[in-house]
Amino acid sequence: MNEGHSDRERRIGRAFVVLADTMVDDYDVIDLLDRLIGYSVELLSADAAGLVLADARGELRVVAASNEDAELMELLQLQSAEGPCLDCFRTSAPVSVEDIVESADRWPGFVAALADRGAFRSVHALPLRLRGQAIGALNLFHHAPGPIPEDDLALGQALADVATIGILSERLIRRGEVVNEQLQTALNSRIVVEQAKGVLAEHAGIGMTEAFDALRRYARSNNVRLADTARQITVGDLAPGVVLAMRR
Repeated sequence: MNEGHSDRERRIGRAFVVLADTMVDDYDVIDLLDRLIGYSVELLSADAAGLVLADARGELRVVAASNEDAELMELLQLQSAEGPCLDCFRTSAPVSVEDIVESADRWPGFVAALADRGAFRSVHALPLRLRGQAIGALNLFHHAPGPIPEDDLALGQALADVATIGILSERLIRRGEVVNEQLQTALNSRIVVEQAKGVLAEHAGIGMTEAFDALRRYARSNNVRLADTARQITVGDLAPGVVLAMRR
């Protein structure tokens, strides 16, 4: 591995650590978004980046931009009600435009507005999404037309996914009733897991740790939620022997 590649890997690792560190009590969600924009420019060789989020009514708002040109690009899309970031949000899928000038048929209002004020020629929009539903879009802008490497698009999506978790965590904190409901669900699931561990331990004459290891291995191997597997065991829909076969 050459030194340049190694340095980029270190910077990518640091970016994810820093973004994850913002997800603590009293963290500043705007700071999180600003860091996301900064890392997008730094790591993805973008000339600028912008971020739009949907408000309570589902309308997009500009919440972060690396410079004024990027903010203008976002505003022009919102004002014309068309453009790559809006399509990205509506479809919850990435949208890559290698040359905006050639997209007049697709977004006539947006491209016309860019005629005198556009500083960028290519845009790559990545959705901020959870379970297929977008809450916003991260937009990468380049002065020159052309594609960006698939690896950069994948990295950009990973950064956007981390930010999505942080944004939704902040929203849930503000909606205490949702947090309490989710916490209660987690507690109830834990009770069922403990009951299933007891069933497995008694069936095989093993310790609770070994029983949990078998339960966890079975759930992961079959791509099933741990709580659902535990519930099947406790109601008799899943034989303990089948699960115990997953022991180390």
